Amino acid sequence: MDLIIILTYTALCTVVFKVFKIPMNKWSVPTAALGGIAILSTLLMLMNYNHPYAKYGKEIFVSIPIVPNVSGTVQTVDVIANMPVKKGDLLFTLDATPFQAKIDQLTALLVDAKSSDLQSDQKLQTAIAHVAQAQADRDRKNSNYQRFLKGKLSAGENSPFTEQEIENRKKLLEAAESQLRAAESEEQRVRLIANVEILGMNPQVAQLQAQLNKAEFDLSSTFVRAPDDGIATQIALKPGVRAASLPLRPVMIFIPKQKRRFAGLFWQNSLLRMEAGLEAEVILDSVPGHVFKGKFVQLMPAMSEGEFQAGGQLVSAKKLTSHGFAIGIIELEEDLSDYNLPLGVQGKAVVINKEHDPLHVSLMRKLLLRMMGWINYVYPIK
Repeated sequence: MDLIIILTYTALCTVVFKVFKIPMNKWSVPTAALGGIAILSTLLMLMNYNHPYAKYGKEIFVSIPIVPNVSGTVQTVDVIANMPVKKGDLLFTLDATPFQAKIDQLTALLVDAKSSDLQSDQKLQTAIAHVAQAQADRDRKNSNYQRFLKGKLSAGENSPFTEQEIENRKKLLEAAESQLRAAESEEQRVRLIANVEILGMNPQVAQLQAQLNKAEFDLSSTFVRAPDDGIATQIALKPGVRAASLPLRPVMIFIPKQKRRFAGLFWQNSLLRMEAGLEAEVILDSVPGHVFKGKFVQLMPAMSEGEFQAGGQLVSAKKLTSHGFAIGIIELEEDLSDYNLPLGVQGKAVVINKEHDPLHVSLMRKLLLRMMGWINYVYPIK
């Protein structure tokens, strides 16, 4: 761009010398040269500082790697490459046979566990009945023992009950009490088993239910759907391919529908003049002669040239020698889809800061940008 300014001034001086027939001598030529250096240097400094120029820039976009939640063999590929789809539309399916078999198996186990849970309730009722029966037997035998003992004590030597009979009744009572304690212990054991619950369910039933829910989720994951509105591109997936649930091995790339933005590479000497909301203009190599209006929305808050992370190696001092550029994001007013352009097109951009432009050199910056756009008709230069 600076070369264009110099060439333009040189062409202007040539025209002036020819039209006004100014003689080329030791006074006129140095005057034109020195005047040009002074004027152009002033204009270039004001223009480059107040109106940053991105010589390198590209449209940026986000892509989503498609990784299935489960591993399996691809059965069908339902999406067409580069054709718009809606969120939730089917992309491809996996063979669901092993996942359906797992659900059938867990369903059978769950039915059996629920049946066992009902049996535990029935065992508890049976244990309660045994306790009641043992208690009644104990009470009956206690009543007999007390009757024999009272008769012996009241009649004395004339009692019809012998010591042996009273001792037998006592032993029967003790046996009945032992049976009662055993029945109560069994009831407590069965009650503990029957009353153990997790979220209102028997532990075994809850565990199988959780496994069944996971199996049903895995089955539904065999239908891989679009995460958002957009397109799937460069599809190489075919039926029979083994799709693995590995984050590092996506099987498809999905590009969601998004607002198209342009990222430019700016020198650091103009960062103080780059404020969000400023007017911006962009030219693209793929659309010669056209200037896209836009707005500067963000200056990226960090640069990779100064980044380092905790690791097993020291940071090399050579990294400090690499020149760091700032990345600025520009939102375009026009829809690039109207030009049928692929995502990621390259171009150049300028940010116009009229607040700090008393000499209105922004006009020169805009003119130069348009001249660069016209050159794109012949050959896109950097």
